[in-house]
Amino acid sequence: MSNWNQQNSDPVTRGLMTGFPPKRDLTIRPEGGELGGNSFPNTRWAFSHQRELKPTATVRRGAAAPSALPLALRDDIDSVTFTTMEGEQTTWGASVEALYTDGIVILHRGKIVYETYRGALSAELPHIAFSVTKSFVGLIAATLAHEGVIDVAAPVARYLPELAKSAFGDATVRQVMDMTTGVKYSENYTDPLAEVRTYGIAAGYSKPPEGYDGPDSIASFLATLPKQGEHGAGFTYKTCNTEVLAWLIQRVTNKPMPQLISERIWQKLGMEEDGYLHVDPVGMAACGGGLNLALRDLARFGEMMRNRGHFNGQQIVPTAVVDDIAGGAKKEDFAKAGYATMPGWSYRNQWWVSHDNLGAYTARGIHGQVCWIAPTAELVIARFASHPVAANGNSILDKVSLPAYAAVARHLMRG
Repeated sequence: MSNWNQQNSDPVTRGLMTGFPPKRDLTIRPEGGELGGNSFPNTRWAFSHQRELKPTATVRRGAAAPSALPLALRDDIDSVTFTTMEGEQTTWGASVEALYTDGIVILHRGKIVYETYRGALSAELPHIAFSVTKSFVGLIAATLAHEGVIDVAAPVARYLPELAKSAFGDATVRQVMDMTTGVKYSENYTDPLAEVRTYGIAAGYSKPPEGYDGPDSIASFLATLPKQGEHGAGFTYKTCNTEVLAWLIQRVTNKPMPQLISERIWQKLGMEEDGYLHVDPVGMAACGGGLNLALRDLARFGEMMRNRGHFNGQQIVPTAVVDDIAGGAKKEDFAKAGYATMPGWSYRNQWWVSHDNLGAYTARGIHGQVCWIAPTAELVIARFASHPVAANGNSILDKVSLPAYAAVARHLMRG
């Protein structure tokens, strides 16, 4: 990785997947290795072309015309200065380049004031959102709870008896929604023995090693996870919680997640493009990080949240649901997770909540995906990226991005 930078890793400069057919050494493959789409810098092409590499299911936008996103582009944002968490003075424009950005849209008061696309991404292409997906799932779950379809105080086993003997059997739905469950599951992507590796195989993200006889679907994987610690003891970020929540949602509605997201979010928002979700080997959506969507559509989603659930001439999500998310959860629960870059934050309904003076809360995914909402500043920032680091919290991504967002917010609030 040390030999690569944002210039020489650019997929257009490298000529990846060009020609008919592409040259062998420029062809991205679904599997790992030198030509694999999961390896940097090939990810800089693959993150914008997941449908060519993995099985997916469509999130339909429907037949209606896209909702309006008026343009009011400004030429002063790239020069906004700020200080990173490591004390370095830089500019917004420099940070966009340094973080391997694939695209950013900034909405201020509902208008696009900044828009850029880099590398393999263009406005119409869906890009993988990774764990931003979790916030879509959490929002639907919270809405179903508001409607009385789900009881958040009930044990998971009431809805998913298949998990009665797993760690989740006696966890409440609320504990799953806020990731305060006690379950043995490591999210450490660099640990070859971490449970997230088995999850990746079960979800169809990774090729199983020779002789593998473990779970071959998300549901069968979840049933294997044992308890570790006590439920409700504190926040720990674990993707398995989201997959449990998504399974529960699909069970109580009797609808697959791509259809649910289409009906409850996509079509109502007036998205420009279809989205799609990765599916596991049995066709079940991978909801911990498998959503792909166009950047402007992610901005629309954020704008709906900024407006407390209202967008495109209708109330899409109940105001009370958005307010509950924006209000956050217990800061002391979150503090136990040890995120030095996020002091005073909390986690509610699969959203990260800052409790800062901007009222900012965010959906986040590894490698730099984000939908950052700052109601006080009337601001939404949607970003896709292909940074080599598979992290956000406590990484260079947060140390640069969080001060950058706040600086842009202050700049736009001044007029």
